[in-house]
Amino acid sequence: MADVTLRNVNKRFGAVEAVRDLSLTVSDGEFLVLLGPSGAGKTTTLRLITGLESPDAGSVMIDGRDVTHDPPGSRDIAFVFQQYSLYPHLTVYDNLAFPLRSPARRVAEPIIRKRVEQTAELLHIASKLNNRATRLSGGEMQRVAIGRALVRDPSIYLMDEPLSSLDAKLRAELRLELKRIQIELGATILYVTHDQVEAMTMASRIGVIRDGQLLQLGTPREIYESPSSSYVASRLGTPQINFLPARLLADVAMPAGTETVGIRTEHLQLAARNGGQMVGRVHRVEHLGEQNHIHLDYKGETLVTLADPHQPLQAGQEVDLHLVHPLCFDRTGQRIAAAVH
Repeated sequence: MADVTLRNVNKRFGAVEAVRDLSLTVSDGEFLVLLGPSGAGKTTTLRLITGLESPDAGSVMIDGRDVTHDPPGSRDIAFVFQQYSLYPHLTVYDNLAFPLRSPARRVAEPIIRKRVEQTAELLHIASKLNNRATRLSGGEMQRVAIGRALVRDPSIYLMDEPLSSLDAKLRAELRLELKRIQIELGATILYVTHDQVEAMTMASRIGVIRDGQLLQLGTPREIYESPSSSYVASRLGTPQINFLPARLLADVAMPAGTETVGIRTEHLQLAARNGGQMVGRVHRVEHLGEQNHIHLDYKGETLVTLADPHQPLQAGQEVDLHLVHPLCFDRTGQRIAAAVH
């Protein structure tokens, strides 16, 4: 495996600045996830690393070597796409073996067989090696697509939302599989997604990206608990973080300059009416089995939080609200780090 570094990379397509002054290092053996919406520059970043696009400025380094102007074939990178991109007329075995049979890296057949069988065992598809790709389920096809990258043993794996076309159950299963494989192989992976659950459950570190700019880079816990801005805070958390204008919380202590208060579910406690300063009204209760989503009205604003399913709450009921260390942001949306007590 190897580390990958981008230094002050810029890429423009006409009037669109797809990547702006992006500096990023994926360390050897790290699982780094770039998290952002469509159009954030995630895929362009991967294409710049592979050499499928050339930066307008900046450099790309792999294992300390400047590869900015090297052709894609010389960069020793494996790319897993959102679509499976399998050869339908080939068996699973031949799909997995295909990268090792290319003229660029001809490998002896006994070594190919060994690598294919090891990869198939790792991905739990050893019993499917003789099946044609058209006879596989969606989850099996994606495993083969991932296996075709794994079999090569490259310097780094680039993955462009490889699980997004699968159903929820398969996505959850393959998230665990990918993380297990990454740990077992010590693989270096740069993975891009718009799915916060994928980012939180798989990443060593998360980079939140918007409009081609890297806004914050840190561990999942750091990004969640100490977001640098209201935008970063909004990318993680289920239900999504609530934002209230500070003027509606005149009785709550907060740092000077606070314009907006971010309230996650753990920041908000509900209690029976008992003369509290913050009073909300339950608008709707969503029963989700192990927990309830509670939709509240507070001074014309909507708050959504979680509650114990056994807590007696119903629509129309007034409750006391207690804030515990919410997040505070200034008028530009930047975090004010001082804790609220």
